[in-house]
Amino acid sequence: MRKWIFISGVFLILFLGFVILWQVKKPKKNLNHLQVASAEALLKEAAGYEERSDFISAKAIYQKLINDFPSSNQVLQWQKKIEEINIKLLFSPVITKGSVSYEIKPNDTLYKIAREFNTTIDLIIQANNLKNERIYPGQKIKVWTQPFSIIVDKSQNTLILKSDEEIIKTYTVSTGEHNSTPSGTFKIITKLKNPTWYKAGAVVPPSSPDNILGSRWLGFDFKGYGIHGTTSPQDLGKSVTQGCIRMANSDVEELYTIVPLGTEVTIVD
Repeated sequence: MRKWIFISGVFLILFLGFVILWQVKKPKKNLNHLQVASAEALLKEAAGYEERSDFISAKAIYQKLINDFPSSNQVLQWQKKIEEINIKLLFSPVITKGSVSYEIKPNDTLYKIAREFNTTIDLIIQANNLKNERIYPGQKIKVWTQPFSIIVDKSQNTLILKSDEEIIKTYTVSTGEHNSTPSGTFKIITKLKNPTWYKAGAVVPPSSPDNILGSRWLGFDFKGYGIHGTTSPQDLGKSVTQGCIRMANSDVEELYTIVPLGTEVTIVD
């Protein structure tokens, strides 16, 4: 009798174990399905905000997607969407973290305002849809006040624009062959549009197809080195330069608009 009780008990334990295991596995399938449905719903919501130009709300949704689904294979796409929105917000009149609404005072100029807030005239013009530098007392404009910084990763050939530790945008760049781009921390001390290239034994004007500097130059406090455009966009992402950092012309023009003189550039191996 005891033997049958023992055998019945074993079978009962095995049966209960099987039921518990089946119940544990079943919700996981449902959970995965719910996670996919939830992500799709959030993406649809984000797209709706973007269509209505509510970029702040759209950015919040993409950040929630990254936080809630960190193992998704779409995380890089969501991060890219956030970076695209960052630039749209930066170049729009919308007041966000890092910017203020400023009322123009008598005798103000964009040059004076840009110096006071350590920003650029170009960014003020772009963010406020101004046609020129003409402003008038009482006019309210958006002014960016938060410092920018740049990190260049030579191993990845990327340039990261940051503000208060937030990644604003990541760009693909070219760095120096044979590790010729110097590592360290530098500052941007010169900014030039359509720069002339002074190479050994020659002066190459901006209009020349041989001018490898592209449409912009942001020079470091390390003579001969800086960030510039390119005439060889097909080489972006490679280590092919003589030491400078090359960007697509459209990208370096964007960066030129955003960062003021004195911006810190950290280059890492």
